[in-house]
Amino acid sequence: MNETIVCAVGNVATQPVYRELAAGPSARFRLAVTARYWDREKGTWADGHTNFFTVWANRQLAVNAAASLNVGDPVIVQGRLKVRTETREGQQNWTSADIDAVSIGHDLARGTSAFRRSVRPEPAAVGAPAQPEPEWETPAPATDLGGPGAQQPREAVAVT
Repeated sequence: MNETIVCAVGNVATQPVYRELAAGPSARFRLAVTARYWDREKGTWADGHTNFFTVWANRQLAVNAAASLNVGDPVIVQGRLKVRTETREGQQNWTSADIDAVSIGHDLARGTSAFRRSVRPEPAAVGAPAQPEPEWETPAPATDLGGPGAQQPREAVAVT
């Protein structure tokens, strides 16, 4: 199936709205993407037209987006573009551009972010025997008895 994949760089325009649905968690927010251009006459950068997209996130991405994003945050959104046209309340065509997000992240070109891995509960394995940790020791290299520049053996170091 052919789909239009986009990468949009902009700012969070509305606070993410989080919902628990029968199909799983879902979150949506509006993304403002403003074109910037160099104004030669003024010798400065100027804002151009602003496009607004509704970004939809599902499952774990929805949970993390709702917990991480705030209005004004600079973000990068990658996902499938969906342009819908409908008639509402007798009005002419109403068009919306949505992004079904695959990935959302803070734009580190415009600030810093502190990443925290989300904690997922581990499923309890019924009847499965506990597996021991593998040996993570680095074996000592073989000694070279080749003379004065020979490397001395090292002790094995356990990595934890």
